Amino acid sequence: MPPDRPSRSGWQGACLVAITYVYFLIFAQFAFLKRLANLGIADAHLKAVMAAMAIGGILLSLVAPRVRRWPSPVLRLRAGLLACAVAALLSLLRLTFAAAATESFFIGAALGLLTVTLVTHLVEWAGNRSPLFAVGAGTGLGYFLCNVPQFFTATPQVQAAVAAGLCLFGVIVTAPPFHTTVEYHRSPATAPISFFHVLSSFTALVWLDSAAFFIIQSTASLRAGTWQGTAHLWGNGLLHLAAALISAMLLSRRGPGLIFAAAFVALGSACLLLNHPDKILLASILYPVGVSLYSVALVAYPSLLAPAASIAERGRMAGRIYAIAGWFGSAMGIGMGQHLGHVPPIFVVLAGAVVFAPYLPNVFRVRYRELSLTALVLLAALGAYGFLRATTAPPQLSSIERGRQVYISEGCIHCHSQYVRPDSPDVLMWGPVQSVSAVRSERPPLIGNRRQGPDLSQVGVRRSQLWLKMHFYNPAEVSGASIMPSYGFLFRGQRGNDLIAYLESLRGPGTVEHIAQENSWHPALAALVQANSARGEQLYERDCATCHGAGGHTRVAWQSSFAVPPIDFSADTPHYLRSQAALPQRLLEIARIVKFGIPGTDMAGHEYLSDSDVSSIALWLSQQIAQSHAKS
Repeated sequence: MPPDRPSRSGWQGACLVAITYVYFLIFAQFAFLKRLANLGIADAHLKAVMAAMAIGGILLSLVAPRVRRWPSPVLRLRAGLLACAVAALLSLLRLTFAAAATESFFIGAALGLLTVTLVTHLVEWAGNRSPLFAVGAGTGLGYFLCNVPQFFTATPQVQAAVAAGLCLFGVIVTAPPFHTTVEYHRSPATAPISFFHVLSSFTALVWLDSAAFFIIQSTASLRAGTWQGTAHLWGNGLLHLAAALISAMLLSRRGPGLIFAAAFVALGSACLLLNHPDKILLASILYPVGVSLYSVALVAYPSLLAPAASIAERGRMAGRIYAIAGWFGSAMGIGMGQHLGHVPPIFVVLAGAVVFAPYLPNVFRVRYRELSLTALVLLAALGAYGFLRATTAPPQLSSIERGRQVYISEGCIHCHSQYVRPDSPDVLMWGPVQSVSAVRSERPPLIGNRRQGPDLSQVGVRRSQLWLKMHFYNPAEVSGASIMPSYGFLFRGQRGNDLIAYLESLRGPGTVEHIAQENSWHPALAALVQANSARGEQLYERDCATCHGAGGHTRVAWQSSFAVPPIDFSADTPHYLRSQAALPQRLLEIARIVKFGIPGTDMAGHEYLSDSDVSSIALWLSQQIAQSHAKS
């Protein structure tokens, strides 16, 4: 490298891209919507507020490149970052509908200024070693940070504050860069593609992405199978990061055409798989891959790949891409998800035609034909589906969705809640607290009328499928003094299994943290003092012997169904209770099992028992174990 051109790694550009994506994804798409729900802004008012954001984004995306004030890229970029930070902090205020609409417009406008300015001048910060790698690393890092479980599941206030803090950090990162000769990347292995093909392809991909995102976020069963739980979130983050780096590599070698094709295959397949809940795992892999593939190109094309003659032309190109493909395509995708509830297969086919048609010979030779045909294809997709939807049967419901209908029709809400009350004993007994906005987003909400039985919002974590089935057949045998009637008749058909599938899907975030809370629990000292062996024996006969006694009714009736037969304490002692620990420690170990069960097995907890009753059962069992050791 010549001495007058120092090597620049591009870490500033990677940081700025990551900050922009985190702000847009975790604040504008998640935190702000949660905040609006907390403020009671919903339905038509919510649509109006979000429309204001789209208007602000489109307006600034188109206007920003034409404003001559503040010609310095550093000043412009800092202005965009500061505006985004202020917008995030303003969302923490108590907003009326009018204030929320104004705030939403401000968020969109700030994002429009930030994105177009960053992309127009990104070459100044992306370095001269491997600028495309900096874009890929920044995009992947942004998506990865958004999927960090502690950040993804944080309150909207925390997410907004972090987003604002990152923007302020971005102001520091935008320190004046080294000025070197600007060079844009070229991919000699591929022929140039027209701008209108790029614009139409981005529009189709953003449309698919936004529709799938809204459908997943609005459907509990799909959300649980894609981005709920620590494992899912870490997996999504790693997939995004890997796909972004691969996208940067492919862009440097083959140009954007291959990325458009690969991203469409992944996103289109994911959209089709969402119509089949039993294939949600595959969809959860393809969706983040497709999103990251095109997201890198969405930054890299206008900043590094487009054959623009000047910085001004590059800015106008970026403005058109983000206004039409970004904001308009996103709004149309969300609208499709809201009104249709799924992505029609015919739309996926026509979106594929938009991406692949320009590669066919003698097609799209004139710019006007490109633009008009792209618009006609998108409009035809909606029109054709509207006609087909009116003349065809509704899509089949999944087992989980049918089970939810059984839950409602059988009146389960009259005795069971699905809401863990914050700062109450509920949290220890039934699981992590679910946000009010998440509960209200369900249609209909199933908070429940009364709680005569246990809360079920996290029952899929606490009870196995076999336990649930045994309980439906004969609740009193499985749950001691339960007053719940038998629902065995549901299993004469499919309704019983559907209900179990629905209950098993009730698994909210925070499970790992709650298990840690259970493992740190111990009975109150007064309860240990009051523990009574005779009382423990009575409770054991009522609540435990049906499974753990040699002649227990549940044990005999369901013996062939247990993956691991329950321990018969009259004949054996499980290995995890054979420790030679002192009596207090052994009592504590047994008490935790009695209270919370053993995760991943059919052994359920008895969360509703008092500390005194749990201690009494633990005392009696420890005595039986000691006598068994003495005999052996």
